[in-house]
Amino acid sequence: MDADPAPFLYPLEHSKILHLVRHAQGTHNVAGEKDHNALLSPEYFDAHLSPLGWQQAGDLRKQVHASGQLRRIDLVITSPLCRAMQTATQVFGSEGQIDGSKGANIDNSGISSLKCPPIVAAELCRERLGVHPCDKRRTISENRSRFPAIDFSLIESDEDILWKTDARETDEEIAARGLEFMS
Repeated sequence: MDADPAPFLYPLEHSKILHLVRHAQGTHNVAGEKDHNALLSPEYFDAHLSPLGWQQAGDLRKQVHASGQLRRIDLVITSPLCRAMQTATQVFGSEGQIDGSKGANIDNSGISSLKCPPIVAAELCRERLGVHPCDKRRTISENRSRFPAIDFSLIESDEDILWKTDARETDEEIAARGLEFMS
């Protein structure tokens, strides 16, 4: 027997539900599973989704659409890293293509922003910063042309000024950045 749901402290109609989605498998994940030192390779700069990653994002898209959740989503926030933006546009973008272009989707068609929730890139919701080229983003001007359905207006610098070549972010720094993002 199901119990009655507990009352909310704040009325549900005035609440927002937050769903967190990690990016699908990236090419750097595949390489890193074989050899962790591969994450230091410039070959994986701002790594994109692997074929399995595209399948994972496509599967999540089907689940989101089948559940009816898409029509209840007010906003999608993504990291400005390629794999995160590819995941966000694959899952939450509309099925239409942008002028038949390949866009940033490597093997997949460009994603239209028609009939989809707004997608906004936010610098503070990135992965651990520093040292690994896969965690350094492209310039915002390049990303704007590759991801026209994404709003980059919250990012102040065209260049990636957060990523450092010689220092990896500490757990404390990540926690502080996460709190800043949520405030």
